[in-house]
Amino acid sequence: MPIIKSAIKKARKDKTRTAHNSKREASLKKILKTARRTPNKKNLSALSSALDKAVKVNLIHANKAARLKSRLSKLSTAK
Repeated sequence: MPIIKSAIKKARKDKTRTAHNSKREASLKKILKTARRTPNKKNLSALSSALDKAVKVNLIHANKAARLKSRLSKLSTAK
């Protein structure tokens, strides 16, 4: 356990941030799974938006988002 006052505060903030980020990750995974199952225009649009928001808050790297968008758009055009 942290003893220093600032370390105690940091531990408290980290706990809150971890909870918030895990919620965001779970929702992103859910949208990704939906888009992979049924790659229609509506799902891909929702996924693209969610990926952009995840990049904006540093949840995932920009290149990963671009890679996922590219692969899924390829998947939708193949059908």
